Amino acid sequence: MTTALDGAPDARPTVQFRDRLLDGMAASITERGYRDTTVADIVRHAHTSKRTFYEQFSSKAECLIELLRRNNETLIASIRGAVDPDDDWAVQIRSAVSAYVEHIEARPAVTLSWIREAPALGDVAAPLHRQAMEHLTDMLVDLSDSPGFRRANLPPVSRPLALILLGGLRELTALFVEDGRDVRGIAEPAITASTAILGP
Repeated sequence: MTTALDGAPDARPTVQFRDRLLDGMAASITERGYRDTTVADIVRHAHTSKRTFYEQFSSKAECLIELLRRNNETLIASIRGAVDPDDDWAVQIRSAVSAYVEHIEARPAVTLSWIREAPALGDVAAPLHRQAMEHLTDMLVDLSDSPGFRRANLPPVSRPLALILLGGLRELTALFVEDGRDVRGIAEPAITASTAILGP
């Protein structure tokens, strides 16, 4: 891997601008929603210029896709980090759901954009959706293949059942955010559904 020490240009300013623009997109989505967000809104929140924006992204849609990709990676890392695989399986479910709810609570508008706005972008966003669901499914399979689950003689969840659980949770999340309800209300239904699907 080349670095600035190898004589290559220092990439840090580019990374910093990109991060600022993604934060600007997130701020504008929270303020105005994705559909009403313009590049001017993004660069205003990012304290940079349209020229800088177009040096990093070809369009508003590309910026959104990268924001959502990173957001999903952060979500998965948060859930994995919150779950102790040696805990009792029911405790693991509650820990995973709590981490999910905390993540959604921090950026509800960004999550809603992933669920509602990204599919409307068509083919350009299809790889994002497929990758996100594959990685989330991988996570559920891994989490249910842990010492805590094995002690209870519970097999890892199948990928189809994991996908059903994730799809229902996504829709419930979207409804809560759209209605302006406290997303912590997702927790108990999510725990109940997860326990029914993953448990005995």
